[in-house]
Amino acid sequence: MGGVIEMKVARKTMMTVQISEQIARHLTNLPSPTDSLDAKLTALLESEYRRRLALYYLTDRLMRQKYGMTFDEFERRQMTKQQGYTWEVEADAIEWDLAISGIRTLERRIAELGTIPHARQ
Repeated sequence: MGGVIEMKVARKTMMTVQISEQIARHLTNLPSPTDSLDAKLTALLESEYRRRLALYYLTDRLMRQKYGMTFDEFERRQMTKQQGYTWEVEADAIEWDLAISGIRTLERRIAELGTIPHARQ
C-alpha cells in the first residue's frame, strides 16, 4: 500500500500520483517533518536543477578555457569552420551549445520554483 499525492496541473486540473510507501516515508522525513509536501518537492526539484546546473557551468567553464572565448564568440567567429569541421570541435560545439541552453532553461526553472507561493512556507 503506497501513498497518494494530488497535484494541480495547468491551474485547474488535479492530478493524482500513486507512490510507494517507501517513497512516502522518505518524503515525510525530508527536509523537516513540519514542511508541507509542496515545500519538500520544491526543495528536491531545486536541488536537482542546481546539480544539473553545476554540470552545465562546468562544461561552459572548461570550453571557455579550451577555446579562450565565450560560446557566443565561438559561434560568431565560426570556430567549427575555422577548425576544419573536425570531430573534436564539432562535438565540443554541440556539448557547449547544450550546456548554454541548459543553463538558461534551468535558471528559468529555478526562478519559477521561487514563485510558487504555497511551496515556500
